[in-house]
Amino acid sequence: MTVDYPPLSLAEKVATDIGRQILAGALKPGDKLPSLREYARLNGYSKNTVIAAFDLLSERALVEPHHGKGFYVREMAGLGERDTDEDPPAYNQAIDTIWLMRQQAVREPGRAHLGEGFPPVEWLMDMRVDRFHRHIVRSGVANLFRYGNRYGHLPLRQHLVRRLAGYGIEVGPRQVVTTFGANHALDIIIRCHVRPGDTVLVEEPGYHPLYGKLRLQGANLVAVPRRADGPDLAVLESILQRNKVRLFFMQSVAHNPTGTDISADVAQRLAKLAAAHDLLVVDNDAMADFKANATPRVSAMAQLKNVIYVGSFSKSVSASLRVGFIAGDKAHVEELADIKLLLHLGGSEYAERVLEAMLRGGNFLRHVKRLQDRARAATTRGLEVLHGMGATVFAEPAQSLYLWARFANITDTHQLTTRLLSRGVVLAPGALFQLDPERVSPWTRLNVAYLNEPVFVDSLNQELDRAAGTASPLARPGLFTPPEWGR
Repeated sequence: MTVDYPPLSLAEKVATDIGRQILAGALKPGDKLPSLREYARLNGYSKNTVIAAFDLLSERALVEPHHGKGFYVREMAGLGERDTDEDPPAYNQAIDTIWLMRQQAVREPGRAHLGEGFPPVEWLMDMRVDRFHRHIVRSGVANLFRYGNRYGHLPLRQHLVRRLAGYGIEVGPRQVVTTFGANHALDIIIRCHVRPGDTVLVEEPGYHPLYGKLRLQGANLVAVPRRADGPDLAVLESILQRNKVRLFFMQSVAHNPTGTDISADVAQRLAKLAAAHDLLVVDNDAMADFKANATPRVSAMAQLKNVIYVGSFSKSVSASLRVGFIAGDKAHVEELADIKLLLHLGGSEYAERVLEAMLRGGNFLRHVKRLQDRARAATTRGLEVLHGMGATVFAEPAQSLYLWARFANITDTHQLTTRLLSRGVVLAPGALFQLDPERVSPWTRLNVAYLNEPVFVDSLNQELDRAAGTASPLARPGLFTPPEWGR
């Protein structure tokens, strides 16, 4: 039998709405509610309705009146556990992909950000955005009040054509579409090419936000192990022979999290495999500026046949500028430009003009040279620190923003991360970079810029001493280390 409840009175509705805000934490204990007159005026209620609503809140012990001052949210048991706009301490949160992405925005003195995905700000300061503002205002300012071209600002795309030519990739301006960074580019490609239930290939360990994007789209993810010289082509070919797979996301250069580069041989063989199996490879080259132009890329080997190239300036210029791009054959790029138009109408004309001004002349080339010099010095220094700790490093590139390492007697870097957080050291545990985050991993991604910070070195040495004192000659039950990671 259905019971028909009488509708709430307006006063009861107002009291219920405010009560929900209190219980959800939007209104905190001690917060003062608006005055009766102000609340009535702002919401279009009569004063008597608001008086009745506040009285109901008092009866429900959610607020209390202070004579002559108004109504205040009460202190109540359990309210301290509700959601608030402030993140709880990091070590009380689950360490997962979203947690790590949140950590990128945390800047606290005394913390060592070994798990951060970006270079230090001081590495980028010689390309300050504000210095180029006057160039934008002086030329074509009227265009800043309109949506940009769906492909992006033409002079910028012309610069990008020359940039790609430096990597050995020949394209024209209509084969390039600008985006709001590499992640936006990946979003557009996923929207275009992935349907719920589709099988999609990804590298493992690999770029963890990509896993989340694909799962959000309903894709079935299959791992291709990442080796020091690129994706494991024996595994890839075996998958392609058994299954009809359309899409493979990978990184040729400065792979995240291992810092490795694909070899010329593997890049060439991958290009042939993609053509033979009609496999579309998405080559995410967001770290391009940290490597020499001549570093092999599957994009260059294939000349974008069965390959879509993704580029970005977030890590080499500014994460706030939000400019990236996609390059591919004309048919693919036109389709992706249409999806960009449908989703966002256009790009940021202002940001694209600023970046074009930065790329013009020799300042940017000098900046990239300094960036690579800093990465090379930090990598050398970081490897010395890790070797001194007896760490095993997956690969030892000459220059990279990341190193992928494991430490003696440390079998679970998720637990290690949790312990170090209370000391102000933020790691990126290996479990985040694998398809099954519940699988125990001894690996961790380390940002080379912070490897020699005393708080990290001291804290980790303490953990290594602790682990050595409790180490067992037997491996922990359930620990699984893919053999290709340990080579």
